[in-house]
Amino acid sequence: MAIAVYAVLLLTSAILYLRLTTAVEAQAVKPALQLAPHSRKVLWRISTLFALDSFAGGFLGTALLAYFFHMQFGASESAIALLFFLARAANAASHFAAAWLAARIGLVNTMVFTHIPSSLLLMAVPFAPTFGIAALLFLLRECLVEMDVPTRQSYVMAVVLPEERTMASGVTHLVRMGGWAVAPLLAGPLMQGLALATPLLVGAGLKIVYDIALYRAFRHLKPPEEHGNGQK
Repeated sequence: MAIAVYAVLLLTSAILYLRLTTAVEAQAVKPALQLAPHSRKVLWRISTLFALDSFAGGFLGTALLAYFFHMQFGASESAIALLFFLARAANAASHFAAAWLAARIGLVNTMVFTHIPSSLLLMAVPFAPTFGIAALLFLLRECLVEMDVPTRQSYVMAVVLPEERTMASGVTHLVRMGGWAVAPLLAGPLMQGLALATPLLVGAGLKIVYDIALYRAFRHLKPPEEHGNGQK
């Protein structure tokens, strides 16, 4: 039943997209067929980091996390369903908070300074004594972990030329999907062969490595709107 509802919702969204007209397109800018040398360099560096982040995220898929909570704490299906409902609500609310925070400390700072605490919270989940405490740590993590999504997208669009944004968005999305697809091949065997919490610890650890590398590589490359506003 759940799969059928999911299919209907996807079909509904497809129908809504089909109703869009060319009025939604930006007419003033024609998409570039190739990137300028500076943009190509930036996109190569940031795509490499995004691949690492998405590879780390592949260890933390919803199905795997649900299995972890069930096996580690004996959580019921209804309890896990409620947990993920609250988690997705926290994700949605955090997108609004991300815009507010980025306006004050900058896009890169928002990405890094919210992402690292979220990974530390996730690493603490396997050591929680009860499901209630583990769920609380997980929800706190979910309040922070998605704040890099709108800021990441905004940052990529800001550091390339306007006509290059379509290509830059496509490249970074493709890289992220590739990294996300590979990690589950390793996550299952690690969970079965080492310890139940291994994918959580590996995924969170790799995300911290990504955040540190991102900050070191891009903290000085600010988008145009951040120049001269006092952000550091």
